[in-house]
Amino acid sequence: MRITIIYDNTSYKKELESDWGFSCLVEVKNRRILFDTGTKGRLLLDNMKKLNINPEEIDEVFISHAHFDHTGGLSEFLAVNKKAKVYVPISFHGLKNREVVKIDKPIKIHENIFSTGELNGIEQSMVVKTEKGLVVIVGCSHPGVESILKRAEKFGKPYILIGGLHGFNKFEILKDLEMVCPTHCTQNIREIRERFPKKYLEGGAGRIINI
Repeated sequence: MRITIIYDNTSYKKELESDWGFSCLVEVKNRRILFDTGTKGRLLLDNMKKLNINPEEIDEVFISHAHFDHTGGLSEFLAVNKKAKVYVPISFHGLKNREVVKIDKPIKIHENIFSTGELNGIEQSMVVKTEKGLVVIVGCSHPGVESILKRAEKFGKPYILIGGLHGFNKFEILKDLEMVCPTHCTQNIREIRERFPKKYLEGGAGRIINI
């Protein structure tokens, strides 16, 4: 399994452009899923090109929630990729002329790939099952990290958390995880890094996480 951060508030690789928003490519076996699409389609596609990611070869798109910093690049991406199926939370509206799967409750999308279902009427998260445990990928964690991890436990034991954690400050929740990569909107990155130096992994556009 490999996760490549394409769009983030910071750049891990200096040649990539940073911007407010989040997107990453999740590769599991032969399946390539784009998780969120950042704010600007041009920047998303430019960073993909610099990372040697062909947007036409992406199989599916998983949208965590409808906020512009996670969906702003969607229309330009879909203009390039004519075939990708799109998974959205049940509250999401607006896509036409595309195969769209609206997700309400926890569901298996593919073998070892799941959605938590929409939580608090706003956001879903992706869960990938590995031999070591669950990798949980989040957009902004608006429903709360604790609620997301608890929902993810329907599929196993979480051991890696990646994505935006917003104003999360219940740091003790992270003690049982093996790794946390806070990105995008996370307000307390410094404290997470200081409290959990061995678990913390820096994010940023261009970061590649092999699991």
